[in-house]
Amino acid sequence: MTTTSEPLDVQPTPLALLLLGRESDPRSERGVDCPGDLPAPSDPDLVERARAAKAKLGDKVFVLGHHYQRDEVIQFADVTGDSFKLARDAAARPEAEYIVFCGVHFMAESADILTSDAQQVVLPDLAAGCSMADMATAEQVAECWDVLTEAGVADVTVPVSYMNSSADIKAFTGRHGGTICTSSNAERALEWAFQQGEKVLFLPDQHLGRNTAVREMGFSLEDCIVYNPHKPNGGVTAEQLRDAKMILWRGHCSVHGRFSLESVEDVRARIPGVNVLVHPECKHEVVSAADHVGSTEYIIKALEAAPAGSSWAIGTELNLVRRLAKAHPDKQIVFLDKTVCFCSTMNRIDLPHLVWALESLADGKVVNRIQVDRETEHFAKLALERMLALP
Repeated sequence: MTTTSEPLDVQPTPLALLLLGRESDPRSERGVDCPGDLPAPSDPDLVERARAAKAKLGDKVFVLGHHYQRDEVIQFADVTGDSFKLARDAAARPEAEYIVFCGVHFMAESADILTSDAQQVVLPDLAAGCSMADMATAEQVAECWDVLTEAGVADVTVPVSYMNSSADIKAFTGRHGGTICTSSNAERALEWAFQQGEKVLFLPDQHLGRNTAVREMGFSLEDCIVYNPHKPNGGVTAEQLRDAKMILWRGHCSVHGRFSLESVEDVRARIPGVNVLVHPECKHEVVSAADHVGSTEYIIKALEAAPAGSSWAIGTELNLVRRLAKAHPDKQIVFLDKTVCFCSTMNRIDLPHLVWALESLADGKVVNRIQVDRETEHFAKLALERMLALP
């Protein structure tokens, strides 16, 4: 069984500081500094300061903690969950004046879209972005639509955008008759979309789109093409666009994209009888080689239901895997990769940032507020409402 001395067979890499959120990656992060002095990470009173500030705020504050957050932050969350569940939980607490979202930027945007005007959403560190969401900008997607229009397929194409996208992309989806999906309901969203049109433009994660279409809906890999926004006309021809069923945006999760077929083969060699359970944001060859595939919530429930003594290799973010291993000491739970694989931008939210945000709110100062403009909010909410109406 898993032991505390070597719980997950994970070895640090030279990127450890970046992955722990102690450095920045200009290619994937917003690089915004907090407008104030952060407490030192070494401050021994951080936990007590967070408790005191939260107690002072009382019901005025509601703290959301994404599954991939650090334990030091999760301990102060009123609810935990995936991005959409947390946004809905915030909307269900209208008495909370402040929503402190311990997640990443697009998640806080979704919370702002779904909550009332009287509520203010705060992201403890504005540098907590999402590399996947940042792989599709409004300008790039508008240009893609022009390419589809020139190819004569825009009028039969329905956009479906993953929840892990910016408010701008959600709004684009709403304007063009599309819907949003999560990793749990992607199949239902695609079924709906194909009832509306002949093709789907899937944004921004190519792997979730491909895995859902091929594994769950019977499409072939040849039915899918990848649109690369960094190439002229997306790197595809008009004929390819006309032939394709799934037009996949060239985006991916920097965490789930790291898992490889070799890591699956390696863990099977090391642990006979291991169950390989991965997130559908993983590459198609990884998903095909796994025993089980599902969303974050699916992974959590699968391990809760697993028999004692069973062995599991989990292909998702390391903070969550470590938490699951600790919660289920009767099962052997290991990380699918042998190197550190934190979500670096999610890890920007640490205890000093949370303390700073809570103490600022307790002093009557709203910091790092996330606000989506009215027009963007209207069309993004339209797309989200289409998702909520799915059977």
